[in-house]
Amino acid sequence: MAGPWSKPIMGFFLVFCLWATMSEAEYVKYKDPKQPINIRIRDLMSRMTLEEKIGQMVQIERKVASPDVMTNYFIGSVLSGGGSVPAPKASAEAWVNMVNEIQKGALSTRLGIPMIYGIDAVHGHNNVYNATIFPHNVGLGVTRDPELVKKIGAATALEVRATGIPYTFAPCVAVCRDPRWGRCYESYSEDHKIVEAMTEIIPGLQGDVPTNYPMGAPFVAGKAKVAACAKHFVGDGGTTNGINENNTVIDLKGLLSIHMPPYIDSIRKGVATVMLSYSSWNGVKMHANPNLVTGYLKNKLKFRGFVISDWQGIDRITSPPRANYSYSIQAGVLAGIDMVMIPMEYKEFIDDLTLQVKNNIIPMSRIDDAVKRILRVKFTMGLFENPMADLSLVNQLGSQEHRELAREAVRKSLVLLKNGKSAYNPMLPLPKKAQKILVAGSHADNLGYQCGGWTIEWQGVSGNDFIVGTSILSAVKNTVDPSTQVVYSENPDPQFVKSNQFSYAIVVVGETPYVETMGDSMNLTIPEPGPSTITNVCGVVKCVVIVISGRPVVLEPYVAAMEALVAAWLPGTEGQGVADLLFGNYGFTGKLARTWFRNVDQLPMNVGDSRYDPLFPFGFGLTTEPVKS
Repeated sequence: MAGPWSKPIMGFFLVFCLWATMSEAEYVKYKDPKQPINIRIRDLMSRMTLEEKIGQMVQIERKVASPDVMTNYFIGSVLSGGGSVPAPKASAEAWVNMVNEIQKGALSTRLGIPMIYGIDAVHGHNNVYNATIFPHNVGLGVTRDPELVKKIGAATALEVRATGIPYTFAPCVAVCRDPRWGRCYESYSEDHKIVEAMTEIIPGLQGDVPTNYPMGAPFVAGKAKVAACAKHFVGDGGTTNGINENNTVIDLKGLLSIHMPPYIDSIRKGVATVMLSYSSWNGVKMHANPNLVTGYLKNKLKFRGFVISDWQGIDRITSPPRANYSYSIQAGVLAGIDMVMIPMEYKEFIDDLTLQVKNNIIPMSRIDDAVKRILRVKFTMGLFENPMADLSLVNQLGSQEHRELAREAVRKSLVLLKNGKSAYNPMLPLPKKAQKILVAGSHADNLGYQCGGWTIEWQGVSGNDFIVGTSILSAVKNTVDPSTQVVYSENPDPQFVKSNQFSYAIVVVGETPYVETMGDSMNLTIPEPGPSTITNVCGVVKCVVIVISGRPVVLEPYVAAMEALVAAWLPGTEGQGVADLLFGNYGFTGKLARTWFRNVDQLPMNVGDSRYDPLFPFGFGLTTEPVKS
């Protein structure tokens, strides 16, 4: 028979057991930042169902993401495609609120695994209104200045974090071997050594890898840094005739010596992710190439971050795209893709992949490898400790300090190709004091054209409405003496130019914005009215022509008529950097990081080729001395 104390003792014992169980439940290894990352990964993965694992491998577009979708499908990642914004001209606060809203859905799942939000911040935070837009990579390669590019990475990271985003699909480390390619401006150079040096943007974006850090492990240093992405693995810049997403025909030695080196540097610098290329290597789609993705990138180079597909990258394994989606999923995942940028029809992907795993078509070990890599990046960057963005960095967006840095980058990226009819009679630097000067050309007062593709919209924009910055026309007006009359005419006729008796003219023409396949060009000519403007103005008055373009273009027919010629590439928002050089506040220093061909029949033609007869060779660039004020 139980004594009078037995009930209270039993009760106390039950409460004690319950308390012990609860405190055990409260301590979860994967939530403990003091635990080593591998132990956290192992602990979390031991708790995950197949459904939760597959969810981690899914990246969906912002437009189809909602808190409910995140919760119900355990989605691991969300992205903004080019031009995908919460609202036109959205503020940093609006971005933060949108990202946090989506994140709440991810955190409310059983295991509370945070999602990672990605965006193409490829020359500054280029989707976002009021961001600093830096020169595109084609210009940065000219600088041959890894420290400058590292600073640009750090500034970009702050502006991306200002909007609550921790991941950018940058840098593009393509080695563009043919300027007919529509993505050539995303490449630093035709010379892999320059591209390798420019991978210094990665520690700018992510932070410096600590000494003795394990080779191949991803590294992201806290809340002011972002995860980076080396892309597009591998050979995207070597396709036949520069056709986008096409076939790179080259032997293994050529692939490893020209296109692979920047990836080795990127991995050494702790790059968190690698994006695959739409293109093929000798007929095999990169999205379905296990030898290079798993065999080389993961096994030989010891890359331990995650491999992500490009937008609908697995769909494009077949021709036409999505002709056999089940096959595409199988080929892509078995090749070694860890995260799939679906980005819209995620239910079909989840159902199909689940079925293939359950039917042993795709082994569970492959799913586990993918999830382990995704979690490693999320743990490394502190996403579990700090999943929600705050407003502490909003003042970094388009800050004056970043704009000054971009202006410096513009100054260092311009290349002076001609200066005067003879070396003894240079035209530049221009006098600030003149009676009347002409500024002409379609690109003189157009920030959209000045920034190029991947700016505000995927394909870029025209005009000054959606971009905060300084056009070249404004920069000229800011720089000349107050007594100098500046006349602007976009496309003046010769009679107008003659009758005005200008002291000199500045003509700004070039390519209009494009991205990817829309930028592929077999003729590489400047669109009209560019050539007419050059002829109409330079035929009458002493002129300097500034070419705004994503690559070398056909110029040989016009060079004789010009007094001076400047390649300005796609300089971004800080046009004041152009005027800094034109008027001698600083000297020209840039040297071509691409060969400037005479005509397209010579292409492809790269430095070191046996047949090499360019208009301006790789490494060419005239210099000027700053004018002492």
